[in-house]
Formats: sequence, structure tokens, C-alpha cells
Amino acid sequence: MKVVVIGATGHIGGYLIPRLVSAGHNVVAISRGLQAPYRAHPAWDSVERITADRAAEDSAGTFAGRIADLGADVVIDLVCFTRSSAVQLVNALRGRVELLVSCGTIWVHGSATEVPVTEDAIRRPWGEYGIGKAEIEEFLLHESRRAGGVRSVVLHPGHISGPGWKVINPAGNLDLDVWEKLATGRELVLPNFGLETVHHVHADDVAQAFQRAIERQSEAVGNSFHVVSERALTLRGFAEAVAGWFGREAVLRFEPFDEFRAQTSPESAAATLDHIARSPSASIDKAKRLLGYTPRYTSLEAVAEAVDWLQRDGQLTLAPRQ
Repeated sequence: MKVVVIGATGHIGGYLIPRLVSAGHNVVAISRGLQAPYRAHPAWDSVERITADRAAEDSAGTFAGRIADLGADVVIDLVCFTRSSAVQLVNALRGRVELLVSCGTIWVHGSATEVPVTEDAIRRPWGEYGIGKAEIEEFLLHESRRAGGVRSVVLHPGHISGPGWKVINPAGNLDLDVWEKLATGRELVLPNFGLETVHHVHADDVAQAFQRAIERQSEAVGNSFHVVSERALTLRGFAEAVAGWFGREAVLRFEPFDEFRAQTSPESAAATLDHIARSPSASIDKAKRLLGYTPRYTSLEAVAEAVDWLQRDGQLTLAPRQ
């Protein structure tokens, strides 16, 4: 098939593009610039690259038409953040593509009542990002089920991890000093009792799910799926596991969130609150059953690859993992 990937050079695209090329698809990669993808791979040599500023072109009303005119069988949209942008794309693609696969987020759930949360749980999203992605999902799935609508699938990743970028740490933020403290036996302050959860997924496992969605269209169309590792991590257990990588026992102190906030930067505290207030723990039973999704990486394995890369990149100076 001819597959157009919007936002192709990001975290997911670095793994998805080689998968699609290897499967024999004709791939067109759309990105804001011609910057190198997060993950270099020979597959990029056989991909058509097109630059587009989506925000500017959406405002001008030209982006969706450009995508439709490419004549794709499948469009994979990794960077849609507003319902209005999704509406423009769908209106242009209607009757012209076989399938649209859109990237959502497990934050569409907000704070869950029961865990692991399933795709059909009542949605209570909060925050601009979660609300926006929930609105996109609702629109696309309704569109998919109406006569003559664009056949659509929505995939909801967790905290995307892997080599090439910072990942969510055991304090629920991106502060690199957290890894240093755990690796060297220094005290780490965690919020509350450290029992809130985070749910990671390796970028290649996300790419796997996108590939499976276009290969199993009869099962996938009209559905949304969680794309995460098998199990979420508690902050406390996450910290203890990371310390163990370096032959240490985690030295942890637990403080109420307001006390924790006072001991970290505003940016890190805000990120922590975003994560622990949601405490995501998502089921992948539906993705396993209908897509055949089988994550290769556990949460800890996905994070370990990221930490190893941060060391190689010079952003962390740690002893080798044991």
C-alpha cells in the first residue's frame, strides 16, 4: 500500500518507517523540516520526504488537501492535537483513502476509577492535551461508523520511551538528577507514599501497534486501543528497580506533594503532578485480542534503553548497569 505518515521523524516514526518499508509499503514521510529522524535507518533512503508546517497550513486551510492529493491508501497521523485539525483532514480524505490511523494518548482517561483501565471506561479527561485527544477520538470513531465515513483507528500510547530522548523517571518527571541519585545511593524524595503509577511503552512497540492496525483492518476499524507495556510501575517500585541496576538500594524519603513540590523545580513539580494525578495503568487485552499486539519490552526494559542512551550521549554520567 501507499502509506503517508504525518509527523514521521518523531519518536514513533523512527521505528515505524523502517517497519513499513520492510513490509513492502510505499512510504511518504511528512514532517515540518528535513531534520534527521530520532533513529537513523537505511529504510529512510527509500522514503519520499515532504515538508509541511501543519499548524500554518491548517490555518490557511491547505494542509488536509495536500495530504489527500498524495493518493494514499493509508494515512497515519502521529501529530494531530485538535478536533478542528482532525475534521479538516477527514473532510479531505473522505472517499479517497482506505484507512486513517491516528495517535492518541492514555491521558484521554483522566483519573481512572478501576485499573487497569479499559478502552470502554467512562472518560473524564482533564488538561488541554487529554481533552483534545479525547475529542479527536470521539470524532474519528463516530466518523468511522457512519455510512461513507473515513474508516479510522485510534491508538493510545503511554509514556513513550527508548533511545534518543529523556523519559519519565521514578519521580514522574524528566529531571536527570533523579537517575544520578538512584545510581549513586543519594536520597531521593518521592511524593506521597510512592504508590502512584506510570505506564511506559517502547517506541518500537508503539510502531508495532500501528503496523498491526493497518494489517488487521477488519478487526481494527472503528476501535481505539491502548498501546503500553504489559504492566505499569509504581514510583516506589520503579525507583527501587533503577537503583538495583547500579548495585544500590534506593534511599527514599516520602513527602506530601506540597512538600515534594517545594524541593524541586516548578517545571518538574508540574510534570510530576500531571503524571501522579492520573496514575495511568492501562489494559492491553483488547489490542492483544484484535490486533495481535505483543509488546517486546517491559516498562523497565524500555526505560533502561533510554537511560543507556542518555549515558552514551553524555547527558548522564553513571556506572554501567549491572
